Amino acid sequence: MIIGKLSNKVAQTVRQVKNKIFPGALILMYHRVAEVDSDPWSLCVTPKHFAEHLEVLRKYGHPLHLQQLTKRLNANQSIHRSIVVTFDDGYADNFYNAKPLLEKYDIPATVFVTTGGIEQKREFWWDELERLLLQSGILPDLLQLNINGRTYRWELGEATYYSEADRQRDRHWKMETEEDPTPRHTLYRSVYQVLQFLPAYERSQLLDELGSWANAQPVVRSTHRSLCNEEMLALESGGLIEIGTHTVTHPLLSQLPIASQRDEIQQSKAYLEKVLMHPIMSFSYPNGSYTKETISLVQEAGFNCACASVLDKFQQHNNKISQHSNLFLLPRFVVEDWDGETFAHWLSRYF
Repeated sequence: MIIGKLSNKVAQTVRQVKNKIFPGALILMYHRVAEVDSDPWSLCVTPKHFAEHLEVLRKYGHPLHLQQLTKRLNANQSIHRSIVVTFDDGYADNFYNAKPLLEKYDIPATVFVTTGGIEQKREFWWDELERLLLQSGILPDLLQLNINGRTYRWELGEATYYSEADRQRDRHWKMETEEDPTPRHTLYRSVYQVLQFLPAYERSQLLDELGSWANAQPVVRSTHRSLCNEEMLALESGGLIEIGTHTVTHPLLSQLPIASQRDEIQQSKAYLEKVLMHPIMSFSYPNGSYTKETISLVQEAGFNCACASVLDKFQQHNNKISQHSNLFLLPRFVVEDWDGETFAHWLSRYF
């Protein structure tokens, strides 16, 4: 037992020394800079904490665009202490909350936009599901969905009525937690697991069905909407922020036929290039989902790099960028809503 602990401590020390001498580069993954009432997926970093993160980044490293990092890797140039800030999905708060802070601290960023969110005029599906199931009010006792020939049934029991006081009590609930505070949260978790594997059009139909079941009006909350074209153009103006693509409908690409994957990848690229009037070279795999064929399709579409999620959950130091990194499987670190001190402590393990 003692020998094992000593071995782990030695290995940790060796990694830290190696990181200090050969720090490589880090790609950070954000989604939102906002304060919302309910955030089951921990997508939000508050503006206050994001500002603190940017202060830390200026002290610790050399912030770059993703394309700048890609060029250095291709040219075999030093990426010593380089840091890339990225955002996935394309929420409107990337423009209203993140950009002013990025400009204040003069830190570049790359925003990966899900283009279908611009055209659909509805919330991202996971947000829509949260609005339908986890807001206060009354829902029917029984939900029944017929999906691909299978019938799913859920009963809410006493949770048919969900008071505002109860919602406030449970608003910090996260999907990563093992326990659900009410049957509504169990329902959210279960329905999410079913919907995530469906094609986008089927998922939208079922969300419409859920909306009718819940007697909820179709709305797009100002706090949860995606960028519009005008905001995306303004986001990119000035050159500090570059735009990449995140597919059309945010699917699990690994679950799609090759032809559908190709459409998601190529159509999102074409849409952004039409709106922004310049080549789009950066791609991000939704949910970090891909296959060997997906990578080939991204290359075929004309991208020169692609970001994944964490590639090694158990050996985090392996998720740093080096000269040997695969440009189409660039790992990233998910950044949580930490204060500046916590973020600095986390970053110090790698730089």
